[in-house]
Amino acid sequence: MPGFHSIGTGSGMGFRARTGAIAAAVLLALVAAFALTTPATAQTITEFPLPTAGSSPVGIAAGPDGALWFTQRDGDSIGRITTAGVITEFALPTAGSSPIGIAAGPDGALWFTEDSGNRIGRITTAGVITEFTVPGIGRRPFDIAAGPDGALWFTQFNGNRIGRITTTGVITQFTLPTGGSSPLGIAAGPDGALWFTQRSGNRIGRITTAGVITEFSVPTFNSAPYGIAAGPDGALWFTQQNGDSIGRITTAGMITEFPLPTFGNSPVGIAAGPDGALWFTEYSGNLIGRITTAGVITEFAVPAVGGRPFGISAGPDGALWFAQQDGNRIGRITTPGPTPVPTLSEWAMILFGLLLAGGAAAAVQRRMAG
Repeated sequence: MPGFHSIGTGSGMGFRARTGAIAAAVLLALVAAFALTTPATAQTITEFPLPTAGSSPVGIAAGPDGALWFTQRDGDSIGRITTAGVITEFALPTAGSSPIGIAAGPDGALWFTEDSGNRIGRITTAGVITEFTVPGIGRRPFDIAAGPDGALWFTQFNGNRIGRITTTGVITQFTLPTGGSSPLGIAAGPDGALWFTQRSGNRIGRITTAGVITEFSVPTFNSAPYGIAAGPDGALWFTQQNGDSIGRITTAGMITEFPLPTFGNSPVGIAAGPDGALWFTEYSGNLIGRITTAGVITEFAVPAVGGRPFGISAGPDGALWFAQQDGNRIGRITTPGPTPVPTLSEWAMILFGLLLAGGAAAAVQRRMAG
């Protein structure tokens, strides 16, 4: 075999060098590709106890100041927590107001609902609070979200209405077509409308900024849709407290339901994560759940026994932050992070390694054939 011997001239060192080069090139390409397509999988939960005992934190939202802001239902306060875990509390002017929902407004302040106080509140990042009374008695404003029109939109659980408040405090109300539907969660959709859940009505609602309302029935009877959030796939995702499922509704109104692995966990809050998945709280199950846009569900146990996680929000640090109503804590859970997209230079490295490996292999074959 003359070809083999010509390659092996010099006690086989030439052959070993070439095969070593092939192996190194292949290894380089494989390592680069693996590193760029394999996300981390471990999640860590950290908990931060609140200074005021029994304050029952429920809603939570990222603020424009790089901190998370949350409501303290029984503490009648608004809380602020930095990503380092430093907590500040701001007492509301009105006692017994029971703040619930909270969202960042277009004016650089945080806006929140006062369930028992029948008010909409505004707090600056410096802690200055203003309150606006909702017209009507006992309307129970619940959740709130910033709309695409520069106003804040909120649900009225008892009022069976969707409210709109400008940043100057002017309130407009829109009555729902279905009586006694108990609207709860609300979120801005990708279609320029606001989408909301109707717990007793077992529907998902849509309202345009002009006040035109459309309702879509949820397939599972008495599923009690609760929280809602816009997903990265152009659809809205919502929790079904009684149905123990996560629902997905397209802007055309098509609904898909994904049952949780465990029955009786009562999912409530939901938020889009920085990893391209939706994250949600399981109030009775004391779990944090994650669902991909393909419907794959993973669950993570909350360390505090009986914490009852409620609201959840993506933080500026790439983690998800959640309020524990009974645990009287704010929790933080890390995410796998999005699968990285290779840069041009990284693709060039991968292709160079593969071409080098292919070229070396071809050279060895020619030598052997000769």
